[in-house]
This record gives sequence, structure tokens and C-alpha cells, in this order.
Amino acid sequence: MVDRLSITKNWLPRYTGMALDNFGDYILLTNFRHYVDKFAEMFSCDIQGESRPMQAATNSSGLTIVNFGIGSANAATIMDLLSAIHPKGALFLGKCGGLKKSTEIGHFILPNAAIRGDGTSNDYFPAEVPALPSFKLHKFVSEKILEHGHDYRTGVVYTTNRRIWEHDRTFLEKLKQMTSIGIDMETATIFIVGHYNVIARGALLLVSDVPLTPEGVKTEESDQQVTQNWSDTHLQIGIDAMTEIGEKGEKIKHFLY
Repeated sequence: MVDRLSITKNWLPRYTGMALDNFGDYILLTNFRHYVDKFAEMFSCDIQGESRPMQAATNSSGLTIVNFGIGSANAATIMDLLSAIHPKGALFLGKCGGLKKSTEIGHFILPNAAIRGDGTSNDYFPAEVPALPSFKLHKFVSEKILEHGHDYRTGVVYTTNRRIWEHDRTFLEKLKQMTSIGIDMETATIFIVGHYNVIARGALLLVSDVPLTPEGVKTEESDQQVTQNWSDTHLQIGIDAMTEIGEKGEKIKHFLY
């Protein structure tokens, strides 16, 4: 393996247990195993990669879901590996912390940008390059959210590679100063590495906690409640959007620099 493409073509099946030919043109990305389980149950398809770092499944419509794990390093890895098949679009279904009073648990966020506090994205582009989704992909996802009878928020999400920060008052004050609507660990990385690999990308985030208040810090019990109440809708919106975008969505054009 002497070039990047040969490496990714070898490593995508290595990480997911799924042959390259079994990947669809559109990808749902998540860091929740139960999303993959639910997807496979809905479409009676097999889950690949049970003993691998990432699990994946593809339905009969050619939509693939991948559980890539948690954090910016894993997000960069899957976006690099997907360059082996060069999908037409990838949508991240993740959770985030809400940082605004108007952003409550159960709300959906379609971020129109992400702040690169992850560190990982610096290996791909200079810090001055903004982390942005593909507008036409997000436009179509927004239509599907409304069709399901839900509202959504837009704004800038702060992506960090630090998981335990809720106790850090200095960091919390920094978040307030940046006026971000939410915080997570993957979105900016997915946007930047998607840009690097010329993959149309987006993120539909579910607010799972409100960490600026002590009582709003996520716990095992509160996270289970979020999953029970909103994860099925979250997944269904993603499925509908990425299943229909090829036929009904605007064509997404890529520009190389």
C-alpha cells in the first residue's frame, strides 16, 4: 500500500467489517450502537463489524449507517476512510449539550458552522479555514425535520476534544463568550475532514443536556431518558433525508481549490 487511496480501501473494511461494494452512496454516521441496532431491525439487514472498532449496516435502498465511536479522532478516521468509496453525502446524527436558554433537551440543531476546538482538524487545514456543512444537504434535512412536525435551531456549535469539562468554570465562561448554541466532540472534525476529502457532509444534533447549569449535566439516567424520548425520531429524520436526497434534493456540487 503505497498511496492514500489503497490504504483507505483496505482499512474501511478492516475497521467496519463491511466490504467496499456493500457501502451505499449515502451514509448516516453516529456514535451510538443502538442507532445501528434500530436501523438493522427496521430494515431486516445484517450488522457488520461486531468484533471491529466500528459497526455498519446497509439497507436495500443503499443507505449505510456506521457507528464510528466517540470523539474527534474517530470522526476524522471515518471521514478519511469514507474517501475509499467517495459517498455522495454523509450526515452525522449526534448529541450535543445545549448552551442557550432557548435550547432545551430534545431540541434539534442544524449547525451552520462549528468552532474548531477539537485540535484534530488542525492536521487538515489551517485554523483560519471555517468548519462548514454542505448547505444543500442541510437545506434538505431541514425540510425533513419540518415534515416530521418538529422545529430546529441553527447556530454555531463548539467542538472540543475534551470530554470532562463541566466542572471547569474558566472553560464554561469561555463557552459563554463564544456565544455557541451547543457543544459536542465531533461536528467540526466531520465538517473539516469532509471538506478535505470532498465529501458532502452535515450534522443533525439532538440536545441531550444543558451543561451550563449544575442540574443540567448529563447522567446515565438523563441520557437514557433522552434516548427513550427522542432517538427514534432523530434516526428516522436522518433515514428519510439521506434516502430521498438523491432523488428529491438539489444536486450538490463540489469545488476543488
